[in-house]
Amino acid sequence: MLRVLCLLRPWRPLWARGCASDGAAAASEIQVRALAGPDQGITEILMNRPRARNALGNVFVSELLETLAQLREDRQVRVLLFRSGVKGVFCAGADLKEREQMSEAEVGVFVQRLRGLMNDIAAFPAPTIAAMDGFALGGGLELALACDLRVAASSAIMGLIETTRGLLPGAGGTQRLPRCLGVALAKELIFTGRRLSGTEAHALGLVNHAVAQNEEGDAAYHRARALAQEILPQNIPTRDRLEGMAAFREKRPPTFVGE
Repeated sequence: MLRVLCLLRPWRPLWARGCASDGAAAASEIQVRALAGPDQGITEILMNRPRARNALGNVFVSELLETLAQLREDRQVRVLLFRSGVKGVFCAGADLKEREQMSEAEVGVFVQRLRGLMNDIAAFPAPTIAAMDGFALGGGLELALACDLRVAASSAIMGLIETTRGLLPGAGGTQRLPRCLGVALAKELIFTGRRLSGTEAHALGLVNHAVAQNEEGDAAYHRARALAQEILPQNIPTRDRLEGMAAFREKRPPTFVGE
């Protein structure tokens, strides 16, 4: 259950932190919010490209890469949560309309950028959680697979559907699929392009938790945030970790300084 006392700061583009107007924030496809109060240390990335259902287009990928690069250097980020600002969808996968306008060489470059994005998420120094409150298809599912943990609404739909369109999964997230499911089942999902509900994905071990959707359409987000709250006290910076160990050894309360 969420703590009522947590404080919410406005969404904002990371690179304009502290100076962005509301209009600039609304125009950004990737927005960031650091929680405050008892939830300080949890940072949320909001994917907000409603007209394209959060499809992985050039601007979207560029903004997300830049956001991750800056958050990677932020020592205050102790848990990173990916969520959608578009009701009913987490991420619909690659932007095929944009891809149709690309040359073969441009497609190759873009696929490499997608792989770099997935690798950046997988290598992020703090735990990452994907809150899947709707469709997570193709590259959208691969983005979730790049996260350490996944929470889905039971009604969410996910699948590596590229093969049903004559394509192969290319973002790099599929290399993590066998760790969740085993090689044979991972291949089956890739070869068939089968779609799974959140409930089915949980039964297979593809997601950590599946929860019944609520009227607001953000049940997975609330469960993911509760999970982040559980992780938060265990994931503390180096100096505080050493202080905690010393306090345990000396049988005294620890004095944490947030470093």
